[in-house]
Amino acid sequence: MVSPRIAGPRPHHVGVQADRRTGLGDGVFAARGHGGEDLFSSALTPRTGFYPQYHSGDIDALHISYFRHKYASERAFRTCNLRKSAGFELVAQGADPLPPAEDADGFYRMEVVKDGPEVLFSINGLSLFAWSDPAAVPLGGGYFGIRQMAPLRAAYRNLMVGPLSDGDHAAMT
Repeated sequence: MVSPRIAGPRPHHVGVQADRRTGLGDGVFAARGHGGEDLFSSALTPRTGFYPQYHSGDIDALHISYFRHKYASERAFRTCNLRKSAGFELVAQGADPLPPAEDADGFYRMEVVKDGPEVLFSINGLSLFAWSDPAAVPLGGGYFGIRQMAPLRAAYRNLMVGPLSDGDHAAMT
């Protein structure tokens, strides 16, 4: 799932509910080509779905992984990771409060707030991490999308992308 191209600071909200025990979910945002090209530009190398093409190819983006339940090591110590690409650099990490599918209680509200270099991530209002991009020109604009690794099967609802409110700005300070 990919959103229209996004300009400027925006919060992203989505409800998620997993119905499989294993897999991994990933929210991708501020996605664009290295030179600022549109994500769907023919100037970019064609992609076939192989994940290294996205994290180490000619795309710049931020990726938040959640429900990291694919491997035993991920299920034993659950974290949400923020990575910056190209390069797949782990830049922030927080606890993942999403329970196994059989213990889930409906949909969980995930929120990403991105404003300039600042990124906040929360689930059901619980702040999981905050990060400030040290780059002279932080990633911004671009596209937002959701991907899943098999065998995860999850439902999403109420995706909202909108302008930041005063409350969003206050939460970032």
